[in-house]
Amino acid sequence: MAQDGFRDRVRTWLADNLPPELRGLGGPGREHEAFDERVEWERRLAAAGWTCVGWPSEHGGQGATLDQQVVFHEEYARAGAPARVSHLAQELLGPTLIAFGTPEQRERFLPPIVAVEELWCQGYSEPGAGSDLAAVSTTATLEGDEWVLHGQKVWTSLAHVADWCFVLARTEPGSKRHKGLSYLLVPMRQPGVEVRPIRQLTGTSEFNEVFFDGARTAKDLVVGEPGEGWRVAMGTLAFERGVATLGQQVGFRRELEELTRIAPDDPVIAERIDRAWVGLEVMRAQAIRTLGDSSPGVAEVSKLVWANWHRDLGELAMLVRGARGMLAEDGLDAWQSLFLFTRADTIYGGSNEIQRNVVAERVLGLPREVRP
Repeated sequence: MAQDGFRDRVRTWLADNLPPELRGLGGPGREHEAFDERVEWERRLAAAGWTCVGWPSEHGGQGATLDQQVVFHEEYARAGAPARVSHLAQELLGPTLIAFGTPEQRERFLPPIVAVEELWCQGYSEPGAGSDLAAVSTTATLEGDEWVLHGQKVWTSLAHVADWCFVLARTEPGSKRHKGLSYLLVPMRQPGVEVRPIRQLTGTSEFNEVFFDGARTAKDLVVGEPGEGWRVAMGTLAFERGVATLGQQVGFRRELEELTRIAPDDPVIAERIDRAWVGLEVMRAQAIRTLGDSSPGVAEVSKLVWANWHRDLGELAMLVRGARGMLAEDGLDAWQSLFLFTRADTIYGGSNEIQRNVVAERVLGLPREVRP
């Protein structure tokens, strides 16, 4: 019953405080929408204690249980509240610092994350190291009391508005694959950092290329020990696919409900919609069943399920729209943007091919794919 009380608190606060003009704004492919207003909204959440709800109270959170975190994300999505601008900091970096950071790093970085005073981006993927993250070639060399970075990152979400970036870089010359990597905290607003937006099919540019050409960060801003970056980076990825995915599924349900309302009376389309509803229920059941489960393959299966389901929803939207869906006279409408952006769902965050290889090799014990 305590969970019911928590749900009532979340629902009541959102009903009393969420500005109607922000409902439904932001998210993948739409991060440009009312960005400054969404930052201010998130700071309002912070003032009321609704950021980082799952963090321990000593680090500024509410110490919410897994069930309560699920409730919060579900109610947030049901209210139509806007996409979070500080997701990477609150859901990925913060828990990483709590698990692996020094007391000084936590004291410096956690309070501004809770208060939404500093925004973060993630410096993992590179042109030659996308889903194969261990192929990272960006280097960081220790010169006196600073690390000096050289290299390129790509598909860096919200780098153009970020104050800081958590960067996986090679700090041991001659090292290969998982060895010799370090996890660095790098300020973005400095000489030696260049951000170039990447224009997408939707016409928006929330992804970026980031070039480090002599960028610097302090010696003590390495999370974990130098050379242990792979372990820390994998910890971050484990946090990435947590309870927030259940809130994501509420958004998927809203999209499917809206599509169902405009669908024509056609048996083929009706069957596709029914299959989508069943898929969504299976997705939710799987997410609840595996909450907190860090077993090999769990995160990869989750990514495969939701990414393919959402891509198929985009295709279903085009089927529902019919010939009208091929016209974009005054720019893309919401369904066209959904269709185009969901093509990327099966690529970013680990492509389908890589996820299947992980499951095959590490869970099913099948022979490793031949690699050059």
